[in-house]
Parts: sequence; C-alpha cells; structure tokens
Amino acid sequence: MRALSECRLYGIVDLGYVEESDVDRVAQQMIEGGVDLIQLRGKGKSLEELAGYAARLHDLTAGSSTPLIMNDHAEIANRIKVEGVHVGQDDDSIEVARRKAGHSVLVGKSTHSLEQALAAQREGADYIGFGPIFATPTKPDYPPIGLADIRQVHAEVNLPIFCIGGINIDNLQSVIDAGAKRVVMVSALLKAHSVVDYARCATDMLA
Repeated sequence: MRALSECRLYGIVDLGYVEESDVDRVAQQMIEGGVDLIQLRGKGKSLEELAGYAARLHDLTAGSSTPLIMNDHAEIANRIKVEGVHVGQDDDSIEVARRKAGHSVLVGKSTHSLEQALAAQREGADYIGFGPIFATPTKPDYPPIGLADIRQVHAEVNLPIFCIGGINIDNLQSVIDAGAKRVVMVSALLKAHSVVDYARCATDMLA
C-alpha cells in the first residue's frame, strides 16, 4: 500500500456529489488521474449503506495500492479492511477510532487552526487535514482560515499535512506558494469535466 509520506493529492468520494451508480467510475478515474489517497464520505447514509460502498471501493483501491480512508465511522473499518479512518473535531477521539477499527489503521483528523493541529499531533494522529483554506460549499459553516498559517503549521507539526477547503486548479499554486505540500480536493475534482485530466494537472503541480 502506498506510504502516507508519498501521498500528495487526496481525493474524496463524497456521496453528496456522486450518484450511487457513479461511485465506482469516479473512484477509478481518480486512481487513473494519480490521486494518492481516497476517502469515502457519506453524510446521512446508514452504516449498512456505507459499508457496502466501502467494500466496492476497496476492491478498486486495493488493486492500485491506493489507501482507502473511511470518514467518521471507524466501526466500518472493523468490517471492511480499509486502510484508514478520518475524524473531525466533534467525532471520536483518535484512540477510540483505532479501538473501533479493530485492526491497524491510519487515523487522520480535521483541524481548523494551528492549536488544533498541534493538539492532533499530541493525540497521535497519523496525518491532519488543515483548513478550510478557502470558502467551500462542502463545509459552509466553517469560516475560511486563509493562507497565512500554512507555513507555520508545516514548521511546527511533524505529520503529513493536507490543506483542504475550496482548493481547485485556479488557486492551487497560491496554496503551494504559501507552503503546502499536500492538498485535498473535493467539489472541484468531482465536478470536473474530466476527473482524470483534472487530477493529473493537480499532481503535476504538486510534484
């Protein structure tokens, strides 16, 4: 399985954007485009539904050595041997997520400030999401934190840091120039005319 330290572009299969019939195709296009890490996110879906999606996606991602991360529901990792779990500030602690998973998994945590990033590191996170950098329709309740703290968080946190929130091809260079090495793309990637071409463009910029 691809090492976290090698991952640059993180894609999210968000079921708020992707129809059930399109899940496999979108994930396959992400893989073809060079997305290094894929998360399954399905707010409002039942555990049974999410486990079904996770099983389908894991069949695809495992074949390309792409880690599959489950958003929020660590207990699904106990049933489907996904490679990781991602938790938010109001979700399970990292310790609880690992216990629920029942096997060795990566655990990432969403952070919205330098203080939260440092706290996630102390808590034992394997990586963090840092943002939202820009306003994002995916998380409309979170005010954007901007570019100013990206360099400092990289200086103070010794974990892979994935900047997230409203990042697209048009503003990606500004995020890189601010010190980012890794990014998450959600709506921009999922709504692209060609997911493969969009991902390739992003991975070229992050290389």
